[in-house]
Amino acid sequence: MNKFLTLTAVAAPFPQKNVDTDFIIRIERCTGTPKDEIGKYAFETARFLPDGSDNPAFVLNQPRYRGAQILVCGEFFGTGSSREMAVWALAGMGIRCLIAPSYGQIFYGNCFQNGLLPIVLSSPEVESLMREAEKGTQFSIDLEKQRINGTTPFDISPRRKKMLLEGLDDLGLTLAMEPRIAAFEAADRARRPWIYP
Repeated sequence: MNKFLTLTAVAAPFPQKNVDTDFIIRIERCTGTPKDEIGKYAFETARFLPDGSDNPAFVLNQPRYRGAQILVCGEFFGTGSSREMAVWALAGMGIRCLIAPSYGQIFYGNCFQNGLLPIVLSSPEVESLMREAEKGTQFSIDLEKQRINGTTPFDISPRRKKMLLEGLDDLGLTLAMEPRIAAFEAADRARRPWIYP
């Protein structure tokens, strides 16, 4: 998993509320599509016209937002089913950071497992950033300082911050503590030998 330290990139406005994971990636794309190819199907029903060509009305098809790596979203982004492929699809199309007032709970956790930073801000703060994104502005995200554009602070749990800064998922985070785990087991074996085979 790639580390997330800082990001300076175009932010695209995505004000739609209650965007569910089926809208992000259709269920039929979740079987048989390799992880590294799923990004081309992200937002498929809105991103493409029936003939397969780009829908010019879809925000990420507009010239100033092509290649955007940040989405400023409406509330309840990533609700619905718990499919991790929704995060894979976003990451596969180059999205590294989301900013929204709220997320689907499982989707939010899946973001951290895949190197995508989901920032939670109040609705007024998101609306202000949405207006900036509508101008085609680049945003700067500093995870270490927990700041957007140098001024807007955001909260993140220390554990999840560490995961992103070091490029670790839950398994990697556990393996990084292997020396401490082994030391605990050795001390515990000496203290309570009767419970070990």
